[in-house]
Amino acid sequence: MSGLIGKKIGMTSVYDADGRNVPCTVIQAGPCVVTQVRTLEKDGYESIQLAFDDISEKKTTKALQGHFAKAGTTPKRILAEFSRFEAEHRKDFGESISTDIFIIGEFIDVSGTSKGKGFQGVVKRHGFSGVGGATHGQHNRLRAPGSLGASSWPSRVFKGMRMAGRMGGDKVKAINLKIMDIIPEQNLVVVKGSVPGANGSYVKIERWS
Repeated sequence: MSGLIGKKIGMTSVYDADGRNVPCTVIQAGPCVVTQVRTLEKDGYESIQLAFDDISEKKTTKALQGHFAKAGTTPKRILAEFSRFEAEHRKDFGESISTDIFIIGEFIDVSGTSKGKGFQGVVKRHGFSGVGGATHGQHNRLRAPGSLGASSWPSRVFKGMRMAGRMGGDKVKAINLKIMDIIPEQNLVVVKGSVPGANGSYVKIERWS
């Protein structure tokens, strides 16, 4: 499994070969720098650590400054590990990886943090339909959850009961997104469909060999 760290730019639409207007997401994928190579002998597993997006030194700890200096690069904002790279795409310590590992038409997985919605009720959070109409004195029950089901036994609310609460801000992976276009001059990848997170948020792009 190889891939890149990217940043969600926004959504657009493109026309495919059949003339259909396809909604797409534009992602700035890389360039990413190899800041660490983990081996089976030393670390117990194999992976490559990538770093993405420049950040000032004053916002970086001394330990990370030394970590990036060892790789010969400036401090970066995001670090992520990828378990396997194909031989033709594998880079050595300190080298850069960009969109050249992707191919137009292949399918990738994109994971990120979904938009935070704050504290929401059961209608928005779980798709409840509410108690019912506003007749028979129910003037304020349109979006209420209704009965919770517990009586004299067990005299408590079961764990996992769907209720109001915080919504969003979860790690979400969108799988099997088709790459519609690649713009290597600007390190942009255009993928079919939506990607979790707000514009400007960081995502992890994974391709399966």
